[in-house]
Amino acid sequence: MNLAALLFDVARRLPQQPAVSDERQAWNYRELARRIAGVAGGLRARGLKPGDRVLLCLENCGEFVELMFGCWAAGLCAVPTNARLHPREVEYIAGNSGARLLVATPGLVEALMPLAGLVDTLDAVISTRTAEYDALVTNSEPMRPESGDPTSHAWLFYTSGTTGRPKGAVLTHRNLLFMSQCYYADIDRVDERDTHLLAAPVSHGAGLYALPFLLQGAHQIVLPHFDVPAILDVMRRNERVSLFAAPTMLTRLAHAPEVLGADLANLKTIYYGGGPMYVADLEKALGLFGPRLYQLFGQGESPMTITGLNQRLHADSAHPRWRERLGSCGVARTGVLVKVVDEQDREVSPGEVGEVVTKSDCVMKGYWQNPEANAETLRGGWLHTGDLGSMDEDGFLTLRDRSKDMIISGGSNIYPREIEEVLLRHPDVVEASVVGRPHPDWGEEVVAFVVAKPEAKIAEAALDKLCLDHIARFKRPREYRFVDALPKNNYGKVLKTELRNLLGNSVTC
Repeated sequence: MNLAALLFDVARRLPQQPAVSDERQAWNYRELARRIAGVAGGLRARGLKPGDRVLLCLENCGEFVELMFGCWAAGLCAVPTNARLHPREVEYIAGNSGARLLVATPGLVEALMPLAGLVDTLDAVISTRTAEYDALVTNSEPMRPESGDPTSHAWLFYTSGTTGRPKGAVLTHRNLLFMSQCYYADIDRVDERDTHLLAAPVSHGAGLYALPFLLQGAHQIVLPHFDVPAILDVMRRNERVSLFAAPTMLTRLAHAPEVLGADLANLKTIYYGGGPMYVADLEKALGLFGPRLYQLFGQGESPMTITGLNQRLHADSAHPRWRERLGSCGVARTGVLVKVVDEQDREVSPGEVGEVVTKSDCVMKGYWQNPEANAETLRGGWLHTGDLGSMDEDGFLTLRDRSKDMIISGGSNIYPREIEEVLLRHPDVVEASVVGRPHPDWGEEVVAFVVAKPEAKIAEAALDKLCLDHIARFKRPREYRFVDALPKNNYGKVLKTELRNLLGNSVTC
């Protein structure tokens, strides 16, 4: 089974149906299938073989769709990277994945071009919207996808861990098909009358959720970024519009003055997830959008598919525990097992806090070339999410804390250890600890506590430059707190809860 082959079946059935549109171009399904076949043939003509990896570092654009499916049609694995990453971070992903080719959008390619000489496996870096890219699409023998193997690698998604080094979660065609079928089972039925609006980064789960719509012949509209007036314009012009929003995006929508007088008749569903959604903001969103909200909980290792809170439960304000349920992540998705376990992997009683684990056909095949992480994360046949939560007697899961102290800012995951390691490169920094502080627009912002050498005076500008030289700008601390010592327990572990308390706010889920 190959996802590209399924899309070609849609193109045969609905050749004239609008398929993909962005600010520059629009393709129907016949045109999209032709371009995908061209990309597949072009990739093979460059010497790529089945199983090879192609790195996609793209700002939001229609080419994302044809490249993703073109990789699959050619039997290749797509490796998406966040367009906001620092080139050194992209270099690590390219090297670790053994990528043969990197495709970038024009705004990113100049900074990434040197990687072709730095990563041994990387043959070339090419840009979309160039003659070289056009040749990739049109100058080779088109290649139609074969039926394929459902366990073949489709998507290699890099997600950071406690070491600060990203780990590549290997997702197969079967994983992504299960994810799509779960969308139909739990969120909405989809057909060619639907419109899917992609305003979140294509490299994340929102990009993957183009699949349930494309596999049913719906229209995929790609916006360059999240923009409230542009979103409302799409709703005015198109019917049955659904979109993904990180909690910060949904909050922005709910508080945008333009939404108050907008015609929302064409809005079908907003599905949201990727971080904590505060109940007060959710109630405001419900007041504006009505029973059109679906909350999902997942992670890169089980994309978008662990638990969910459906539209009916959002709207069930007569239920005595309605607000409690709004603060939860809902119940297990169709065909998904979820439980909460203790440190010995024994299931805990209702209401007791433990680690959330899950098992389904959506769970990754494993981490790329990382047997140690696989043994830990997939022990006993269950994906250990690292998230701490509790489940009530009715099966509703509530997250209590995000393990590994991950920070979620603007829908993007930020891992403190990665930033701490960069700060410790400064010769006068003795210790550093990074935490998240609640932010009204971004969900959280990064704050760094720094211990300097005696008598040393460290300029914040120097720490900023150090960060900007090594990590993405959005990960840079927004404040530095210089302290004499970091609070620690008897085992020498830094007590980040105390650091958050020093900020005057504790971060909760």
